[in-house]
Amino acid sequence: MYFRPGAHQEAGLAFSPLKAITSPRPIGWISSRGQDGSVNLAPYSYFNAISEFPPMVIFSSAPGPGLPHKDSLRNVIETKEFVVNIVSSTLGDTMNVSSAALPYGTNEFEAAGLEMADCQSVSAPRVAAAPAALECHLWKTVELPKPDDMEPTIMVIGTIVGFHIDDAVVVDGKVDVTRYQPLARLGYMDYARVTEVFAMPRPTIK
Repeated sequence: MYFRPGAHQEAGLAFSPLKAITSPRPIGWISSRGQDGSVNLAPYSYFNAISEFPPMVIFSSAPGPGLPHKDSLRNVIETKEFVVNIVSSTLGDTMNVSSAALPYGTNEFEAAGLEMADCQSVSAPRVAAAPAALECHLWKTVELPKPDDMEPTIMVIGTIVGFHIDDAVVVDGKVDVTRYQPLARLGYMDYARVTEVFAMPRPTIK
């Protein structure tokens, strides 16, 4: 099977397979605070770490046809900061609640019944129950090529300025992901959780 982007239905696929193919993807649960003081929390599946030196992450805000960008983008542009909260499998339902298109100014922490915790280097709160959180300063936003029928996707690149890690997930000086089983995004409405880990040492070239 071969087809060009946008021609998946002609190839016999009901939906674009991109998200199913590029999976599993970590979920960036982005908390932010607007210039007016309002707090927002929203999950992004187009998210990942992109550099260790310096430590940097990326997430993309993609509006749907006729839909605006999520409030996170507005807040990040206004205040130049955000927090990436890591989603454990036990937080999956509350993460899903926070994905609803609530009116601007609505606090998704309250809507999902989540406790907020203060950060050290940014004004935005973090999810207190998250196994880890990354405090970030905005480095830059990049407008991606504009589709014909919708607003362009905006790529947000941030520099990590602080780490929060639950001591309960640290074993022998390492973060043990099986302790919290991070939730990952697949295609369509599907998710996966990490329950098993194996090591694969790099080969030694003699």
